[in-house]
Amino acid sequence: MSDAIKHECGLAFIRLRKPFSYYLQQHGTALYGLNKLYLLMEKQHNRGQDGAGIASVKLNVEPGYPFLHRIRSIATQAIADIFRQVSEELIDLEKYQPDIRKHPGLLKGHVRFLGELMLGHLRYGTQGKNNVEFCHPFIKRNTIQSRNLALAGNFNLVNTEELFGLVNIDPGVFQRQSDLAAMMEVVHHFLVQEDEVKPGNPDIAAVLRKSTKLFDGGYHFGGLVGNGDSFVMRDAHGIRPSYYYISDDVIVAASERAAIRTSFNVGENEVKELMPGQALIVKADGSFAIEQILEPKERKACSFERIYFSRGNDEKIYRERSQLGYNLSDAVLKSIGNDLKNTIFSFIPNTAEVAFYGMLKGMEDYLNKIKVQRIMAWEKDFDEEKLTEMINRKIRVEKIAIKDVKMRTFITEDSNRNEMVQHVYDITYGTVVPNQDTLIVIDDSIVRGTTLKESIVRMLGRLKPKKIIIVSSAPQIRYPDCYGIDMSKLGDFIAFRAAIALINERGLQGTLSKLHEECKEMARTGQLHTRNIVKEVYAPFAAEEVSRKVAELITPADIDFEVEVIFQTIESLHHACPTNTGDWYFTGNYPTPGGNKVVNTAFLNYMEGKNVRGY
Repeated sequence: MSDAIKHECGLAFIRLRKPFSYYLQQHGTALYGLNKLYLLMEKQHNRGQDGAGIASVKLNVEPGYPFLHRIRSIATQAIADIFRQVSEELIDLEKYQPDIRKHPGLLKGHVRFLGELMLGHLRYGTQGKNNVEFCHPFIKRNTIQSRNLALAGNFNLVNTEELFGLVNIDPGVFQRQSDLAAMMEVVHHFLVQEDEVKPGNPDIAAVLRKSTKLFDGGYHFGGLVGNGDSFVMRDAHGIRPSYYYISDDVIVAASERAAIRTSFNVGENEVKELMPGQALIVKADGSFAIEQILEPKERKACSFERIYFSRGNDEKIYRERSQLGYNLSDAVLKSIGNDLKNTIFSFIPNTAEVAFYGMLKGMEDYLNKIKVQRIMAWEKDFDEEKLTEMINRKIRVEKIAIKDVKMRTFITEDSNRNEMVQHVYDITYGTVVPNQDTLIVIDDSIVRGTTLKESIVRMLGRLKPKKIIIVSSAPQIRYPDCYGIDMSKLGDFIAFRAAIALINERGLQGTLSKLHEECKEMARTGQLHTRNIVKEVYAPFAAEEVSRKVAELITPADIDFEVEVIFQTIESLHHACPTNTGDWYFTGNYPTPGGNKVVNTAFLNYMEGKNVRGY
């Protein structure tokens, strides 16, 4: 993604089902669980680089001894920093007990994070400041063991203010900035209620039923309870991804299937998807159940997971990203008039690479079809040279764009900063025939368009192509997200700015003012959640018109060649990614009422010049 956006988070949950001595005998180390937690988090590090945290609960601890521990970090390499600290604790112990690793009982008693229940989290900050206090897991301590709670997740809630009110809490400054703080207060409130009914053994399914019916958002979260119970739960629309694996030795859950497969070396079918509205609940004795906590609603799994966010080493995601590129082949061929001879194909590193291979396959399929047609048309009128020339025709592929190490702009003047931004990417010289070749470059999505204009298009222009076509494997991003991705300001979206530009060009400002008044009235009457008014901003224009305007907006003024933008269509997106149909950032069809409230609030903010979040 050329325009970086902060997104998602990663969850890692492990419940050991055997004594530590078992792992020492079977796997050569009593630290098996901690090692696997580290691996599970590292295999999801793409999901969060603002910080990380882990929590652990020890079972059967003597009264008076600590059983719930937590550590968090916002170091540059937060996962490594956390496990370095855990390791240093063990190294210090070995100074006094050199063979302590051979004594699981001693290890459990002296290594704080060696617990049977472990919860890890990787954070991309979508709400709150980037300091360690905002890193998950959050914990709630209590003198009663079964009322202690550690909570972490991948989610955004859009009704946090209401949640605080529902449990009669006046939130402080910190709590107002964190939707996990609101979730924690609600879950803990009902945990205490259930513990009063069944002291020491609260009904976790009941806790989750009472809590999550109040949440508006997309979520995948996990919790550890002080009595040894634990759980992982997914929202009713299945917006956020959730996977689990169960064996005699362990119960594992994570945000990505491939992370579990790699960490535990298991097959695809051994890792299950936690379905919408379900919870994986593990009791203190190691028994488990999959409970339907909320009635499942229309599946709206986030399509951006398939386009960009999840790691592409999952075989299904790899195929889908390839198909996204393949689906764009016809539109690209039409744009270049089928002139493959004078066209070069490349991609924006690194996340668009798989879609690039799919698009390339589409071009090769077309070229092979043409080769067969031409050869068949020759009948017997050909010689070896003519046949060899036809067979050897290839799609022209070059690695045009090279992403350099992250450059920092130390100079404060805007003009100098823009100059530095141009050099985030570099080019391979000598690959383009000047003023003759068309250059096609695929990106996985176009959000703001800033990097395209200030860096990529200007950089590619040094090669003096006849034309540049930017291809997006995602459709036009038109609306905010409020379920885990940090996209909440309408003015940030190049597609929205394109629609506003078209409105101004065609003298439709009155329509915009009318929508603004309607939206203000909806806010006054508490109706912002009822419909997405921003759809009407786009209604007068065909998708192709918006695409052409986007191309104009990302073209620097001093560029003297044509720039075109081709977006994936909604239909071809769903064809490529049939199980992840959540597309509200493209279509404006939000799965919960809170989504409509967020987009309308974002519209009010835009119209009133407020550069603040929509939720």
